[in-house]
Amino acid sequence: MVRPRGRPERPGCARRAAEAPTGEGRRVASLLRKPRVLGSPSHLLGRASVLFSGDAAELEAEVARITAENESLKATLAVRVPCLSGRLPLTLPSPGQLAAEAAALEEAAAVAVEAAAEAEAETAGALEDDADVEWGEATQKFSVVFVTSEVTPWSKTGGLADVAGALPPALAKRGHRVMVVAPRYLNGTTSDKLYQGALDANCRIQVGCFGGSHEVAFFHQFSQGVDWVFVDHGCYHRPGTPYGDATGAFGDNMFRFTLLSHAACEAPLVLPLGGFPYGDACVFVANDWHAGLVPPLLASKYRPHGVYRDARCVYEIHNLLHQGVEPLATFAALGLPDAWAGALRWVYPEHMRAHPLDRGETVNLLKGAVCTADRVMTVSANYASEITTPLGGCGLESVLASRAGKLDGVVNGIDLEEWNPRTDPFLPHPYSARDLRGKVECKAALQRELGLPVRPEVPMIGFIGRLDWQKGPEIIRDAMAGLMGGDVQLVMLGSGRPDLEAFLKSTEAAHRDKFRGWVGFSVAVSHRITAGCDILLMPSIFEPCGLNQLYAMRYGTVPVVHATGGLIDTVRPYNDAAADGEDAIGTGFLFSPPSPDAMLGALTAAVRLYRERPERWQALQRAGMRRDSSWGQVATRYEQIFAWAKQDAPYA
Repeated sequence: MVRPRGRPERPGCARRAAEAPTGEGRRVASLLRKPRVLGSPSHLLGRASVLFSGDAAELEAEVARITAENESLKATLAVRVPCLSGRLPLTLPSPGQLAAEAAALEEAAAVAVEAAAEAEAETAGALEDDADVEWGEATQKFSVVFVTSEVTPWSKTGGLADVAGALPPALAKRGHRVMVVAPRYLNGTTSDKLYQGALDANCRIQVGCFGGSHEVAFFHQFSQGVDWVFVDHGCYHRPGTPYGDATGAFGDNMFRFTLLSHAACEAPLVLPLGGFPYGDACVFVANDWHAGLVPPLLASKYRPHGVYRDARCVYEIHNLLHQGVEPLATFAALGLPDAWAGALRWVYPEHMRAHPLDRGETVNLLKGAVCTADRVMTVSANYASEITTPLGGCGLESVLASRAGKLDGVVNGIDLEEWNPRTDPFLPHPYSARDLRGKVECKAALQRELGLPVRPEVPMIGFIGRLDWQKGPEIIRDAMAGLMGGDVQLVMLGSGRPDLEAFLKSTEAAHRDKFRGWVGFSVAVSHRITAGCDILLMPSIFEPCGLNQLYAMRYGTVPVVHATGGLIDTVRPYNDAAADGEDAIGTGFLFSPPSPDAMLGALTAAVRLYRERPERWQALQRAGMRRDSSWGQVATRYEQIFAWAKQDAPYA
């Protein structure tokens, strides 16, 4: 047998060709191979309607014709294929059965279409909610050394730890080589186990300061693409926080953090991490006063001897209120050349001195860092501007203003995996920007948990923060009569000043159906308040960056904030003229000055929008949830500052 086009003959082809049916056999075989197709649901419905629309005689004739055709087909099959006789139930369904089957098919199709649409929306919603997009690799790579007094998860008292724990991995993902240097705190609690992954680097150095030579060791852990280096010395091994205990701040903090700065300057030179050291062409990021000696050390101890001439130091201020101030005599103990005393010397104004004989002469580590760093930055652009003014400069406004040309601000990011309403393990119901129904359930669950009446129509306002002057709880206290006079619910979570803690308890006793005060702190409760409340209240007197407003927007909770610092940079005021889907609609409400009347005015506007225009309220919620608060976009802005620092010659 010759096959066309040279195709090889497969085994069994000739046998199957010889056995192939012909004539009537082909007709029977085709009937067996091809099932009878009823058609689409709409076709079946149309056919059923035709059958039902005729009179009785026409209907009987049509049924008789189809039945006869069916019996003829059965007889043919019985003759040609005897083995199938009696096994082919080819009885045609009745018109009623056809209509029912068609309706069922259409319903199943509608369900399938709806499920596909929901799956597509969920996928799109996941992409929209998880704004931590991949930012790719940086075009210019740096070796970066972060110096910090705390870093999550090993040690944390505030936002500095979050930055030190999240920004370095984001930079590492961008292709940079990144080291973080922090103390190895051991306080005799279960938190000590966090350091088990950090191994002794078998490297010891001697630090000359405070009248002697002190040996420090290095421990190292590599994870998330980052070299985590922990400076070990006995002064870091004691109960309490990184800075103090129940009796107050540790008296030797200046010594403890002087060791940290000296060790951080040596680490890139002496630690062969990954087989070779970072070297002296890196970019240091020194954070707050605890690392304030790093810039003057680089300028006075290393560069005059040819070391770190290609390195640059960016000094980052997270909170200008804490400056690392000691009596002027302390300078001799810091391990700096005497000629550099002027960089750190600071004289307090007369009205801030302790007594008439007090000359106000001090050592100020933060001031010395500002004067010697290659660039200075803060955690928001607006805060960078504020600290150059008497209102926000904390006495250093003239020094900071002199560096205004090298002063930048970059808003912090947040951990989008920890703060994700779709996957948050602390929430009773997940939700997303595409589907906010779970947020309604979270509100009801929070009301039940706190023992408040479950009323979805009542705006629920939350406050999370320290009970001290900076966070503005006194403004809430002074406005409490106005707040409780309205139909709202308010919950406050925090601890701090005893008088403010007592205020929370007394207010709860007086307004059991409207107010709850949770004295203390709970991570789980903070997540549930952020998700369950409609409004987050932040009347901070000053706020370098702020994180709670970022968490709130991520969770569709509208922030009402005092217009200061990073709150101005992150919360865009509501714009009634913008369309629902536009980002121009804003993300919250701002007020100024920080007074009870101004705060109540902003809350009144927010509550009115919540009650009277729910569709606009949801548009405001979704605009906040779309905001990119990822560390990836923060990392790109730090890279630009590193590049600027590298372009210029060393400042000192």
